[in-house]
Amino acid sequence: MTETTTDILAGLDAEQRQAATALNGPVCILAGAGTGKTRAITHRIAYGVQTGVYDPHRTLALTFTARAAAEMRTRLRDLGAHGVQARTFHSAALRQLQFFWPQAVGGTVPELVDHKVNLLAEAARRLRTTTDRASLRDLAGEIEWAKVSMRTPDSYAAAAAGRQMPTGWDANGVARLFQGYEDVKTDRNLIDFEDVLLIMVGILETEPRIAAQIRDQYRVFIVDEYQDVSPLQHRLLDLWLGGRNELCVVGDASQTIYSFTGATSRFLLDFRQQHPDATVVKLVRDYRSTPEIVDLANRLLAERTRQRVPVPGPDGTRGPMPRWAEPLELLSQRDHGPGPVFAECADDEAEAGWVAGQVQQLLADGIQAAEIAVLFRTNGQSQALESACTAAGISYQLRGGERFFSRREVRDGILQLRAAARSAQDVAGDQVPGRVKDVLASLGYTEEAPKVSGATREKWESLNALVALSEELASARGDQFTVTDLVAELDERAASQHAPTVQGITLASLHSAKGLEWDAVFLVGLSEGLMPISFADTQEDIDEERRLLYVGITRARLRLFLSWTLARGTGGRSTRKPSRFLDSLDPEADSRHGARTTPARRRPGASGAGGPGGRGAGRKRSHPVQCRSCGKTLETGAERKTGRCLDCPPTYDEGLFENLKAWRLSTSQAASMPAFVIFTDATLVAIAEAEPKSPAELLRIPGVGTSKLEKYGQDVLELVNGIPTA
Repeated sequence: MTETTTDILAGLDAEQRQAATALNGPVCILAGAGTGKTRAITHRIAYGVQTGVYDPHRTLALTFTARAAAEMRTRLRDLGAHGVQARTFHSAALRQLQFFWPQAVGGTVPELVDHKVNLLAEAARRLRTTTDRASLRDLAGEIEWAKVSMRTPDSYAAAAAGRQMPTGWDANGVARLFQGYEDVKTDRNLIDFEDVLLIMVGILETEPRIAAQIRDQYRVFIVDEYQDVSPLQHRLLDLWLGGRNELCVVGDASQTIYSFTGATSRFLLDFRQQHPDATVVKLVRDYRSTPEIVDLANRLLAERTRQRVPVPGPDGTRGPMPRWAEPLELLSQRDHGPGPVFAECADDEAEAGWVAGQVQQLLADGIQAAEIAVLFRTNGQSQALESACTAAGISYQLRGGERFFSRREVRDGILQLRAAARSAQDVAGDQVPGRVKDVLASLGYTEEAPKVSGATREKWESLNALVALSEELASARGDQFTVTDLVAELDERAASQHAPTVQGITLASLHSAKGLEWDAVFLVGLSEGLMPISFADTQEDIDEERRLLYVGITRARLRLFLSWTLARGTGGRSTRKPSRFLDSLDPEADSRHGARTTPARRRPGASGAGGPGGRGAGRKRSHPVQCRSCGKTLETGAERKTGRCLDCPPTYDEGLFENLKAWRLSTSQAASMPAFVIFTDATLVAIAEAEPKSPAELLRIPGVGTSKLEKYGQDVLELVNGIPTA
C-alpha cells in the first residue's frame, strides 16, 4: 500500500508535522518521553521519499538497538518507504567493513567475538592474574567504555582517573589487562564490536576512495536516541557525512542513562553550536501518560533545575551553569487518571508481597498482564519479586532471560508455519490468524489459556504471542497479508531479537526498560543506596540516577506505583531511608523527616496504597505518631504501623494474635499464596493492638486497604470481636 503525502502527514500534531516536513538538514528534534518521536521521524522519512526529496536507497536511519531498528523498518514499510536502511551503528559499520575489507586490508574479515569474558580470562592468565567471572564481566564493560571513548591501553589510565574500578583492580592494572586482551585478539585473528567501529573510522580516515564510495551511497542520515551516542560513534558519523549537513538527530538529554558505557549527551546539547543554522523542533505533547504521571515526571526534573545555582566568579560575575540540560516540560494529552501511589514497606519480602497483591487487583480490574511492569535498579532485586509472583500464581517474564526466539515452542511454531505457508496460498488478510491458530493447535495451542502456571502456561503464552502478532499484522497490512508474509516477518524479527508481546507481567531493570511502556508500572526499592545507587558519589552521578528514575516514571501510561523498604530482610533493623528524590514527589515526605523544601502537592484522584506498609498518595499526616507505651515519636514505618517502639513491650492479647496468625495460615493455604501476601506480621500486630470494632476502624490500620478489607475484613472482625459483622 502506497501512502500519499496527505496520508503521511495526516494525524500528526503541529510539532510532529513541523519535524516531518523539515526535510533539509541539519535538523534537531528534541523529543520528550511519550511524545511520538518514532512516529515523527518515520513519517519524516516517508514524506521525504514520497515527495522525491530523499532517495530511499541512499537514506540511512541509525538506532541503538536491533529491536528499535526492526520496529523502524516495519513502520517505514507500512508507510510505503521501501528501500530505506534502518540499522544500528554496529550493523551498518559491520556491513561496510565486510564489503571493503578486501580492498582496504586484504584477506578475509577476522571472526567477530560476541563475548569478551573468555578472552579476558586468557589475558589474565597470561598476566598471571586470577579473577572471578563476575569481575571479568565488569572488566569487559570497562574496556568497552575505554574503546568507545577512543582510549588505547596507553591512554586509558589517565582517562579513567576518578572512575570506579572493578573490585580488586586499579587503573594501571586494567590498562595492562586491556593490552593483554588486545594481544589475545591479535594472536587469534579476532575483532570485537568496538573494533568494527574503530576499524571503519581508520578506513574512512585513510582511504579517500572508499570514503567517497560510502558518502555517495548514503546522502541522508537520521540518528535516533542521539543523547546516547559515544565519542566513537560520533566520530564515525562525522566521517560518513564528510562535511555535509543532511543530518537529522532526535533525542532528549533528560533520558541520558548510559554514561557508564561511554554515552554522552554533549553532542545533542552542543548540536546548535556545531550547526548554527539547524532547524530545531521540540516535541512536548505527551500521548503516553496521564497528567498525574506527567506532572510527577516534570516535578522530578524541575527540582534538579531549581537546585542549579550558578556560583559567583572571582570578579563577582556569575560563572557558567553546571552541565544540566534545561528539561523539556511535558504536556499530557490524555484524560486524568489515578494519582501515583506511594508505599513504604517493612522489608523487601513485604514489598514484593505488596506488589503481588496490587498486580492481582490490576488483573482483576481488567489490565492485561503484558501491560504491567515491575522495574528495579539492580538485577539482584528480582529474586523476592519472582518468588512473590510465583506464590501468587502471577505469570511473569524476566527481561534479559531466555530470548523469545530461542524457546523450543517458538522455533517449532515457526517451522510449522513455514511448512503451512506453502499450502496456504489462498489464505490472506483476516483469514491468516485463523490458519495460524489451526497450525499451532498441533503444538498444544488452545483458544482459552490453561488454568495452571509454570511451563504449561509459559508455552501457551509463547504460542499465543505468535497468534497475537498475526492478528496485529493482518489488521495493519490488509487483504494482501499472507502466511508467507508472517513467516518472513518472524524471520526478520528473530534475526534482530524483536520479540512479540508475551502475556505475563514484566520484571526488568530500569536500564533495560528504556524505550518500552506499559499501562501500569511499579518502581520498587526506592531507598537511599539503591536510588540513587550507593556508588553515585558525584553530582554528575546523582544527576544520572535522577534521569534514570525519570525514565522509569515515564514508562507508565495509566497507573504508577512507587515503593521503598525500611529494612532488607524480614525482622532486620529499619536502617534504610526513602530516596532523596521522593522528597519533592511524595505528599507524605514532610511527615518522614520534617519540613521539606518544596510544598507537598496533593494528587488529583489519588488513591490509597493497600498492603503491607502501604501508604496512599492522597493521605497525609498532620502530626507525628507517638508510641502508645512511652510517648516517644515513632521513626520507622514498622513502628508507626504497630503504634509503639520496637523496644516497648506489646500491649495486645497474645491469644488474639495467635488466632489471627492461624486464620492467616489457613487462608493462605486455601488460596495457594504465601501468608505475608494476605497480611504481614506487623499488620496482624497492629490489628491485635487496635482491636477494631468496625470496617471503618479496620480500614484505618496501615497495611489493610480497601481491597483487603473487602476480601478479609469480615473474617478479621469476627476473630477480633467474636461475633459476626454482617
